[in-house]
Amino acid sequence: MQIVRHSEQTLKTALISKNPVLVSQYEKLDAGEQRLMNEAFQPASDLFGPITLHSPSDWITSHPEAPQVFEQFFSDPYRKTPSPDKCSIYIQSIGSLGNTRIISEEYIKWLTGYCKAYFYGLRVKLLEPVPVSTTKCSFRKPEDAMCVVGITVIDLYPRDSWNFVFGQASARWYSFFCFARYGSDFYSMRYEGKVKKLKKTSSSDSSIFDNYYIPEITSVLLLRSCKLACLMQGSNHLEEADRCPLNLCPTCLHKLQCAIGFSIVLVRWINDESSDTPGATPEHSCEDNGNLPKPVEAFKEWKEWIIKFLAVLQK
Repeated sequence: MQIVRHSEQTLKTALISKNPVLVSQYEKLDAGEQRLMNEAFQPASDLFGPITLHSPSDWITSHPEAPQVFEQFFSDPYRKTPSPDKCSIYIQSIGSLGNTRIISEEYIKWLTGYCKAYFYGLRVKLLEPVPVSTTKCSFRKPEDAMCVVGITVIDLYPRDSWNFVFGQASARWYSFFCFARYGSDFYSMRYEGKVKKLKKTSSSDSSIFDNYYIPEITSVLLLRSCKLACLMQGSNHLEEADRCPLNLCPTCLHKLQCAIGFSIVLVRWINDESSDTPGATPEHSCEDNGNLPKPVEAFKEWKEWIIKFLAVLQK
């Protein structure tokens, strides 16, 4: 096991930069935000920590890449910034996510609610599902789309030299994510490319909302890997993906705040187990949906992290 540590000065440069304009911009953040971001430099921080490599097959070892500092993100001419007329995230399911309409609808509802909470301030809309047979056709991007994210349970790989890929993102406007390898029967002869039964999801199943689904959207905003343990670090295999933290590091938080602003509303999403909108009546009863509760249990530890995060912010 190897821990990748950086000096305080290296981390400060990554977060703030030496560019006087960006330094001035950082200094305009309120005291709570600066205190939170500065946690990156504290060796004993409860919120942020260094990258830990567990094996030679981990992403950073297998796919070395230069971390993206804030100044590189800010100066990128292709950086996306949502505008009033392009501020919607569209979710496009490709093929069936389950054997029944209820399974597909429940999973999509969870994803939509989580996405709305994470990218608070942006609209999240669903496109009509398309069968796999039509994916060679051209799709028209909705006029108000900031990005379109495709989701499927069909195993994917980008080229013959790769075994599989969890997801990929284009710097233009689209990304995709594949849930296939998280199914309990994926490695069995019974696997048919869809969720077979209604079941209560486990912690490892439902935390994929954040670990693998959210990075494909943030990547469209041109967030790349960084210098601390962070949601934006790549994953080369399932074991590494499961170890990935659910939070962004200060540098990536700073990038996301610059791109769209951010609000910590995920605690509300985690607390509200009955529906994605507080006060709303679920469309299906427990009997109708096969007793599929929102998978909030997986986020218990992250909820505790968010509470610590808010405590530092509001000191």
